[in-house]
Amino acid sequence: MAQFDVYLNPGKHTRNTYPFILDMQNELIADIATRIVVPLGRTEYFNREEMKGLTPKINFEDADLLIMIPQIASMPAKALKEPIGTLLHMRDEIISALDFAITGI
Repeated sequence: MAQFDVYLNPGKHTRNTYPFILDMQNELIADIATRIVVPLGRTEYFNREEMKGLTPKINFEDADLLIMIPQIASMPAKALKEPIGTLLHMRDEIISALDFAITGI
């Protein structure tokens, strides 16, 4: 598991709204049973929640998505199967959004 890897949402009931899960946790913290994650939400469900600097907009797997930083959570690492991609190229924007959520700056 690597930071900024993207996984299919293992939750069958939420997969339509949140098709993917973004792993936010640094690899240095690999010995615990959970991972810090953020869902990627389809923009059509979250038009009013798009906020510049807080919910970066991306296109992944031909879907327009928001990185839902305000919905940061943890989930069992074993629930995340094989990564299907990475958002490592967006590292600075993701870290900035997380920082904005925590500090307001």
